[in-house]
Amino acid sequence: MKNFSPTLLAWYAQNKRDLPWRHTKDPYKIWLCEVIMQQTRIAQGLEYYNRFVDIFPSPRALANASEDKVLKLWQGLGYYSRARNLHAAAKSMNGVFPTTYEGVRALKGVGDYTAAAICSIAYDMPYAVVDGNVYRVLSRVFGISTPIDSTEGKKQFTALAQQLLNNKKPGDFNQAMMDFGALVCTPQIPQCEECPLAKKCEAYRRGLQEKLPVKAQKTKITTRYFHYIYVEQGKFTWIHQRGAGDVWQHLYEVPLVESKSEKLPPTTLKKWFGSAKVVAVGKPVKHVLSHQIIHAYIYKVKLPVTHKMPVQFQKVPTKELSKYAVSRLMQKLLEQL
Repeated sequence: MKNFSPTLLAWYAQNKRDLPWRHTKDPYKIWLCEVIMQQTRIAQGLEYYNRFVDIFPSPRALANASEDKVLKLWQGLGYYSRARNLHAAAKSMNGVFPTTYEGVRALKGVGDYTAAAICSIAYDMPYAVVDGNVYRVLSRVFGISTPIDSTEGKKQFTALAQQLLNNKKPGDFNQAMMDFGALVCTPQIPQCEECPLAKKCEAYRRGLQEKLPVKAQKTKITTRYFHYIYVEQGKFTWIHQRGAGDVWQHLYEVPLVESKSEKLPPTTLKKWFGSAKVVAVGKPVKHVLSHQIIHAYIYKVKLPVTHKMPVQFQKVPTKELSKYAVSRLMQKLLEQL
């Protein structure tokens, strides 16, 4: 389609969102934006972006921070591996953001999409972005039914996006694609009547908007049951830091017992708390992650000051609990207390 790029850029010039990272060519700030906005709504991510730029104005500032400080600042955004990768990548830069596509792509946590976005916007390099918005726009406009999660589909859409890319304005083109998918060619109820590409859109012509793009595989969802026990021991409480290999790596939480049902298993409780009474408080919380559904419950137990907890737990002053980075789920449960 010869007019695809001019039409898209003309739409973008009239409709682009006024966002702070669109007023800079600083690759560090653009990188922060791209990482923060993954899996995050603009309205929510904007506050985090401004805070990160204010507290960590340079790669060196971010690299010199502790991981706990970075995770605490990230708290509430979810997908915490993004924050850990962000921190690790900053440490690898030696204070200077990479200036080549290969250098940017080699940063921890940076894939093809993020590297293309940074390099096209900051350095005007001709690399097309391919993300969910791009898959949706291209599959509908060109009537492509190849599954986007297949090897063939990824190659096909990447080649098409690169072919359509405006090499003179690659950054604007890529941002136009992202905005167009977010504002017009939306997942549900696309704004076809307002779409400047509607007259040449195969999905619109054939009524396939709801059927494209196509995904071949269904995500397997795991259901888990988390029982959290908040400990009152005078002016102190107990927490532990989650390890690697599971959700919320390196974040803190109160003692946790995981079970196969909504029932709290008694064996571990006796081992940890002896004869102290564990009481359910608050309401259960259903927490949905990309591949998991977690049903969480919060309990409270009062312990004498002489009681000793297992070595994996850390005793902290209750008034300092808010200083530790916790998951959004943990935050919700603690708020009920």
